[in-house]
Amino acid sequence: MGDPIALFERARAGDRRALARMLSLLEEGGEAAARLSAHLFPYTGNAYVIGITGPPGSGKSTLVNALARAYRDRGETVGIIAVDPTSPFTGGALLGDRIRMQDVAMDPGVFIRSMATRGSLGGLARATQEVLRALDAVGFQRILVETVGAGQVEVDIARAADTVVVVQAPGLGDDIQAIKAGILEIADILVVNKADREGAAATLHILRSMLSLGQPAVIRHHGQTMAIQRVEPATEGWTPPILQTVALSGQGIPELVEAIERHRVYLEQSGEGEARRRRRVAEELAARVRERLWARIAQRVGRARLDGLVDQLVRREIDFSTAVEQLLEGLG
Repeated sequence: MGDPIALFERARAGDRRALARMLSLLEEGGEAAARLSAHLFPYTGNAYVIGITGPPGSGKSTLVNALARAYRDRGETVGIIAVDPTSPFTGGALLGDRIRMQDVAMDPGVFIRSMATRGSLGGLARATQEVLRALDAVGFQRILVETVGAGQVEVDIARAADTVVVVQAPGLGDDIQAIKAGILEIADILVVNKADREGAAATLHILRSMLSLGQPAVIRHHGQTMAIQRVEPATEGWTPPILQTVALSGQGIPELVEAIERHRVYLEQSGEGEARRRRRVAEELAARVRERLWARIAQRVGRARLDGLVDQLVRREIDFSTAVEQLLEGLG
């Protein structure tokens, strides 16, 4: 694939083919990827990252397409990372986001990278953070990250994005999806997309009830009466606005862009942006240390010993704490 540093320099100069090859290298991992990641890291920290998440069918890809057009109209360059689920049977993914984003796919100021989750939970692929940093390093000003849309496991996007937009839509057949704790609590901005459809007012009412300071609201779900408790805003001092959009026509997109900008200013002025960046770095550092330590333990202890401990755990001959202690002794 060539010298990874040379690929990076060509990508920074605007070579889209070199950028695509560079991202593939980062996804594959290995020594060359580690060298490339270390080289580009000082160039990062300039892009503003916007996460777009929500249940399947809410129109996330169409919304990302509309946002990309809006940012291009403002003269800003846009990187898009669209994460698709991996097939449990073939290991492949449809990666069909380019089809839904055809009108921006050919724009030289837009770069779309589709990624498969490859079994990673949390709504993001394992290499998403590396790809995100690479797009930042080559100069994209706005990076839109669209997650797979699997519901409550989408919380990983909160660790990667500066502003998280949670998208809902009426008529999905499961309004309770809107009130599941895991996904709503990460929202900086709530969007009811496809707002021209029947049921949009009800979806809007549910979301407003959850964010209100009043008593728990009551809704009907599959014929059952259910109370919904108040959900605290994702960021103290910031109440997530609830917007309505029709992404296909562009309705509500200028208001969404403005809301994202207001949140960006809030993060800067309140200090919450810096706090988030510190948490993000600390969490990634801890994750990488865990990964390296486990690899070192596995290498030092050996496969046979690991398999033996697993067998003992299965037979309940030892507990997990004992197994961990025995593994850590192997590092001595």
